[in-house]
Amino acid sequence: MLTISRLVADPALGLRIVTPELTERLSAEIRWLHTTELPDPSRYIRPGELVLTNGLWYPHVSAEQFVDALARAGAAGLVFGLTAQTPALPEELVALCIARDLPLVELCIGVPFAALTRAAARIQNEVLQAELTATVRRGNALATALSRGSGAVGVLEILRGDTELPLLVVDRRGRCLAAIGCAPSAEQIRLAAAALNRTPPPLEVDLLAAAPSPLYLVEGAMGEIDAGLYCLEPAAALTAADREALDQAARFLSLEVTKQQAVQAIEARFAAELLEMILSGPGRTGEVSQRLRAYGVPDGSLAVFALAPADEDVPLDDIADAAGAIFAAHGIPVFTAAGSRDVVAVCPWERTAAELPRFAGELSADIARRASARRIVIGLGELAAVAGLREQLVRAREVCQVLRAQDGPDTATFADIATHRMLLGLLDPQVLNRFTEQVLGAVRAHDARAHTELEHTLRVFLANDGRWGVTATALHVHVNTLRNRMARIAELTGRDVDRLADVVDLFLALTGPQRG
Repeated sequence: MLTISRLVADPALGLRIVTPELTERLSAEIRWLHTTELPDPSRYIRPGELVLTNGLWYPHVSAEQFVDALARAGAAGLVFGLTAQTPALPEELVALCIARDLPLVELCIGVPFAALTRAAARIQNEVLQAELTATVRRGNALATALSRGSGAVGVLEILRGDTELPLLVVDRRGRCLAAIGCAPSAEQIRLAAAALNRTPPPLEVDLLAAAPSPLYLVEGAMGEIDAGLYCLEPAAALTAADREALDQAARFLSLEVTKQQAVQAIEARFAAELLEMILSGPGRTGEVSQRLRAYGVPDGSLAVFALAPADEDVPLDDIADAAGAIFAAHGIPVFTAAGSRDVVAVCPWERTAAELPRFAGELSADIARRASARRIVIGLGELAAVAGLREQLVRAREVCQVLRAQDGPDTATFADIATHRMLLGLLDPQVLNRFTEQVLGAVRAHDARAHTELEHTLRVFLANDGRWGVTATALHVHVNTLRNRMARIAELTGRDVDRLADVVDLFLALTGPQRG
């Protein structure tokens, strides 16, 4: 950068530092050079400019008035050009510059100010050339790193080599994508992710106790903010070169995030297709086997897991990511797919069946910790070959939903929890839909036409084990009103709640698909 020390270092300029004790000011960046002979040039000098003068004002005003004007304007320093009329620096001027902490440089007779201007322009050009070269070199290195699959970590490694700054990349879901030169705490990651979900995101975030950290936004494929590049140094401590490097790295990280999103979209589509193949039954066993091998899951004894959070606000994608990482840490190839209510995992199992529940318990605890979930429940299917995956998957998913709905164990098998839900889960959904519509269709049509609540009344009645008084109280109606409603339900459905077989039909129909 352009500094007084760098100008003085040019022997062709004939400059001499008169105030060498002002070391810090001599090495500070200067904006440009300003030539003046005005007695009070403070109105025209910008902060950080180096003032050039021959002292033509000296016979008319005091040196104190001139130096005070420069100090008031924030000048970077003073270059006094000697002339035949002023062949030596006025002692008063030297003393005042030292007192005002204003660097003073002497320019020998015969060297024009234009020489200094040309030298300053050359230095500025060299600085710009160096910055441009560094930007191009860094851009090439970043592009090469991404093309080789180095990802966000590779970007930070290149940036760290140029700046030595502690760096952190966090996405909107609170995942630390990369970190270098620092060990971010869980609270720092949480604050970093929270900032990205604000509209608009801030430019600085309080991640440090001393001062805010700068945030550089990383956009995804749809132009939305998907991640942030954080520097765990105070924003005020960064140089212009640091900020340029961080901004450039954030743009390359956007390319990486966009690429990862495209890859994840393709993987999600393939996973959804494979899950659909498994659920379609044994007719597509060959295709299922081939797809599983693409995930590294060979034919043989397979374990099936259905995982879900007890807390609804935990994203299923986070659970799938955590599950994949844990299986990988155990050296177990796995296929995972996030559904609408749970995450399915299929992996080879070479250990005994008795060891599977213990592994599932450890898996539940590890995923809860990684995904910041209160509780993760896991339904387990029995060990099966590819042809038997559908039945075990349906069972595992039903067990998972039962576990979510009750306080109890975090993991279980079909044998552990045998309820009517298990039997319903094994039915073809279309068959169950037809059964439900056949039993309750007339009730639902009456409710829609007459704006009544017969279906709701039936649900509350059965939920209260057929107790008339308790149900009437829950519905805030008289018992006789309740009896009239139940009689109307009997007329519409042809089923009487006083007969056990009819109650079973009504209960199973209510357990099936609901409307509205």
